[in-house]
Amino acid sequence: MSDKPNDLRGTFTALVTPFNADGSVDYGALEALVEDQLKKGIDGLVPCGTTGESATMSAQERQDVIRFVVEKASKRVPVVAGAGSNNTAVAIEHQKRALDTGAQYALVVTPYYNKPTAEGLYRHYSALLEAVDIPIILYNVPGRTGCDMLPETIGRLAKLDGIVAVKEATADLDRVAAIQSLTQGKIALLSGDDGTACPFGLLGGDGVISVVSNVLPKETSDMMRAALLGQVSQAREIHNALRNMIAALFIESNPIPVKAALALRGQIAENYRLPLCPMAQDTRQALEDVMRQDGWL
Repeated sequence: MSDKPNDLRGTFTALVTPFNADGSVDYGALEALVEDQLKKGIDGLVPCGTTGESATMSAQERQDVIRFVVEKASKRVPVVAGAGSNNTAVAIEHQKRALDTGAQYALVVTPYYNKPTAEGLYRHYSALLEAVDIPIILYNVPGRTGCDMLPETIGRLAKLDGIVAVKEATADLDRVAAIQSLTQGKIALLSGDDGTACPFGLLGGDGVISVVSNVLPKETSDMMRAALLGQVSQAREIHNALRNMIAALFIESNPIPVKAALALRGQIAENYRLPLCPMAQDTRQALEDVMRQDGWL
C-alpha cells in the first residue's frame, strides 16, 4: 500500500469551464481564472469535474482543457484531472488521456446511473489501475450518481497501489473517522461538500475539493488551513463568513450559480451547455443579494 501523498492537502478548486457565446471553450478566461487561483493561495486545481461541465464536453475537449491547466499551473500546484465514466472501458480511455496531459492525479467518480454493487465498484477501479499508471482519487457523490461507495469499500480499495485519496461528498461527518479507521490513514481524505468542509478538516480530513473557491479562493484556503492546523476559532470565523455564499452557490444545480457569480464579478461570460441554462430571475437575484450584502461583489 502506497503512502498518502504530501501534496493532497488543503484547498483544491473544482474549476468551472468558461465558454464563449458559440459554446467553445474560452481559454483566455480560463487562463485568467487559473492565475487568480494561484495568486490567492489555492493548493490545487481540478479541471473537468462536474463543476467543469465535463458531461457535455467531448473527450478531446476535456483533454485539451486539462492539458491547458497543467501548462498554466507549471507545477506550482498539483492538477487533478476529472476522468470518470459509468463505462469502465471509456473510463480507461479518460485515464489514458489524463496521463497524457501531465496531470498528477485522476479524479474518478463512482459509475453513475447503472448503480454497481460494492464488488462492481472494486472491479471497476481495479481495472483502471491495471490499465493506466496514474494515481486515482476516488469520488463518492451519491446525490449525483445514485451510488454510495461505503467506507468498507473505500477501505478495501485503499489496499490497492495507486489509490491515493477519496473525495467524500456525502456531508456525513461520521465518515471521516470511519474511513480513516478502515484505510489506516494511508489515503488522503478530501471533502466534496463546501458546507461541511471546515468541520471535515477539524475532524482529521486533509482538505476539500471546493466549488466556492472558484469565487473566493483566498477565503476558502484560509479557512481550510486554519482547520487543518486546529485553529478552531479562526476556522469557525471564516466558515461563518462563507455560509451564506455557500448556500447561494447551491440554490440551483452546480455549476449554474457559481458561473453566474463569476459572471457578476466580470471574470467569465455566463455561458452554459444544454441541458444547463441560466438561473431563474428569483434565484439569480437571491445570489446577487448575498454577494452584495456579504461584500463579495
